[in-house]
Amino acid sequence: MSVVPPVGLVYDDRMCGHATPDGAPHPEKPDRLRSIWRKLQQQGITDRCVVLKAKEAEDEYIASVHTLNHIKLIKNISSKELDSKRHTIARKYNSIYFNKGSSESAYLAAGSTIEVTEKVAKGELSSGIALVRPPGHHAECNKPMGFCLFNNIAIAANFLLNERAELGIKKILIVDWDVHHGNGTQNTFYKDSRVLFFSVHRFDGGTFYPAGLDGAHFMVGDGDGQGYNINVPWEHERCGDADYSAVWDHVLIPVAERFEPDVILVSAGFDAASGDPLGGCCITPQGYARLLQKLKKFANGKIVMVLEGGYNLKSIANSVLACAQVLLGDEVSKSDGNLNDVKPFETTWQIIKNVRDELKRYWPVLAGEIPEEEMKNPRNISSLKEYWSSESESELEETEGPTCEINSVEVANGDEVSLKLSELNIAESASSSVVTFALDIADASAPWRSDLSKVYVWYATYGSNLSKPRLLCYILGGKVEGMSKEGHGSCDKTLPKEIKWKTVPHKLFFGRSYTRFWGEGGVAFLHPLTINNTDEKSYVCMYKITLEQFNDVLFQENVHLFEHYGKEEYFLSPLVDLKDIDLVSKNKSLNLEAFKNGYPNVLYLGTEDDIPILTMTCSVSDIQEYKSGKFPMAPPAKKYVNVLIKGLVEGGQLTEEEAVDYINAATATTVTKNI
Repeated sequence: MSVVPPVGLVYDDRMCGHATPDGAPHPEKPDRLRSIWRKLQQQGITDRCVVLKAKEAEDEYIASVHTLNHIKLIKNISSKELDSKRHTIARKYNSIYFNKGSSESAYLAAGSTIEVTEKVAKGELSSGIALVRPPGHHAECNKPMGFCLFNNIAIAANFLLNERAELGIKKILIVDWDVHHGNGTQNTFYKDSRVLFFSVHRFDGGTFYPAGLDGAHFMVGDGDGQGYNINVPWEHERCGDADYSAVWDHVLIPVAERFEPDVILVSAGFDAASGDPLGGCCITPQGYARLLQKLKKFANGKIVMVLEGGYNLKSIANSVLACAQVLLGDEVSKSDGNLNDVKPFETTWQIIKNVRDELKRYWPVLAGEIPEEEMKNPRNISSLKEYWSSESESELEETEGPTCEINSVEVANGDEVSLKLSELNIAESASSSVVTFALDIADASAPWRSDLSKVYVWYATYGSNLSKPRLLCYILGGKVEGMSKEGHGSCDKTLPKEIKWKTVPHKLFFGRSYTRFWGEGGVAFLHPLTINNTDEKSYVCMYKITLEQFNDVLFQENVHLFEHYGKEEYFLSPLVDLKDIDLVSKNKSLNLEAFKNGYPNVLYLGTEDDIPILTMTCSVSDIQEYKSGKFPMAPPAKKYVNVLIKGLVEGGQLTEEEAVDYINAATATTVTKNI
C-alpha cells in the first residue's frame, strides 16, 4: 500500500514585518496571517501538516513576471537610504504602502510560494498551503498595486513551466476566487495557452476594484491564449455559496475536465467571505471547502492554495481552516445554518449564460443549455434585503457557526438598505443582538485634517452635484431620490460657505455605463482640455468648501477605491495636499494614479476671489480610451437627467426647456463620441 504524501504548510512570522508606517491601521495587516496560524494551531492542523520554512525568491525567477525596474524598486524600498522617500514613492501607486519590512516580506512571499509549489509538483507533497503576505494577484509586470508587491502565484507558475521542465508540468489551472479580479495574473498569461486562468469576482459594471474592463466576461485571452482566460463577473454584492457552486458546476468544472491540468494553483482570497469589510459577498467556510473539494478530482489532487485577500480576521481564519481540512481528506461539513435552501441569484444564471456563450467556440462543452430545473426559483436582487449577522461581523470572537445569517434590516420608507461593512461602525446592544449601523467616513483625528480644514477651495461641479441636495450627500451623508447608494459624508459637516455659478470652456459628455450611486446609464465628465475657437461652454456650480471636505468628496466620487482599501488607508495622507494646490495651479491638472476608471484628474479652472477653483474629471489618456471604445460611453438614465435639470433650473441658470436642450447636446456628443 503506497503512502500518501503529506500536505505542506508554509508560514513565517517574518512576513508580518510588512506593515503600515508608524503602525497606522490598514485592512491588509500582519494580524491576518497570525489569526490564521493561531486557528490552525488550535485545531491541530499544524501537527498534521509538514510545516515548511519560508525562503526568499531569487531575482531571476521573479524576472519571469516583473521588469527589472520593478524588482529593483521592491528590493530597495526598505533600505535606509529610502527612509525619507518611502511614503512619497508609495503614493505614486494604487493602494500601496511600504515600510522597513516590505522588501523581505515580498521576497519571502514569492519564494515560499515557489517552494511549496515545486514540492507539490515533484510529488513530495500531495498538496500545499502558502500562508503568505503581501498578496500578489493585482501586481502587474511593472508596478505594485492593490496591496500586492510581487505576483506570487504567477511567479510560481512560470517557475514550474520554464525552470522545472523535467517535472512534466505542461498545463496549469489558476483559480482566483478572491472577490477582486486578478488583473496582474490575467495579464501575465493572457497570451499563454499553458495556463488556464479562471477568476470569479465582483465587477459591478467595471466600477469595483481594480475597475475597468479587464475583468469583463468577454476578456477571453489573445493569440495562443484565446479561450484560456475566463472571467465570471458578479454585478452586485451578496453572492454566496449557491452562486459560486453554480459557476463551478456550469463553467469551471466542464472546462477543467477538457483542459486536464497537471497542477492547480488557487489564488485564495477570502474577501468574498461573509463579514468581510471589503467584499460584500456571503461565502461560508463550508462553501469555500466545497469549492476546493470539487477541484481535488483534477491533477491527482495536486493543489496549492496561495493566500491573497481577506480582511475579517475571524472569517479568514475559519475559511482557511475549512480548506486545510479538505486537503487533509476530512469530510466537508454540511451544516450551513440557514443557507441550505438558498438558490443562486437570477443575475448569476444570466452571467453564467453570458460566459458560456462567450467561451463555447473555444470549449464546445459549454454550448449546451443549462437544465431549466436547476434554474428554478432563483433569488431576485431587486427584492432582497441586506443580510448581516451580528455574530459574523466581529473579528474578535471565536465562536463557531454560520457566518451569514438571514436577518433583514429595513428603513422607514421601505427602501432597500444596501450598506457595506467598510461603511459602517458596528455596535451591538447589550440587551439584544440587534446591530446598530452608523455611517462614518473617517476618524476626525487624522493629523492632516486640521491643516486642510483651514484652507478653502471652490469645488466646481458639472454633474449631479449641480443640485445642492445631491452635493450635501457628500458633506452630510445620505442620498437623494434616484440614488441607489448613500453618500458617506465628510468628517467636517459644515455647509458650503458660498455658492456661485459660471461657465467654463470644456465640453460636457457622459462616460461609463454603470455607477454604484446611479446604476445603469452614463454620468457626466468634463473634457480635461479647453475648447478653442468655439462658443460651446459648460455650466459649473461652485461650492466654497474646505480642502479637507474636497478630499472627502473626491474620495467618495471614486467609490471603488473606498470599497477596496476602506477608510483606514485614506487616513494615512490626503489625496490633494497643500503642496498639490501649487502643483495643480501650475500644471492645470493633477493626475491621481489610484483612481483608474473613475475621476482620476483634478482639474484647475482658475481662481475666484483669489481662491482656486478645482473639479474632478477623467484624464487626457482616458479620452482616447472612450473614443476607441475600451471605456464605455452611454446616455444618462432618466433619474440622473432629472437631477441635472433640477440643479440647472434651481440654480437660476437655465429654464427647464433650455436645460433639456443642454443635456441633449451633451448626450449627442456621447453617442457620436465627438469628444
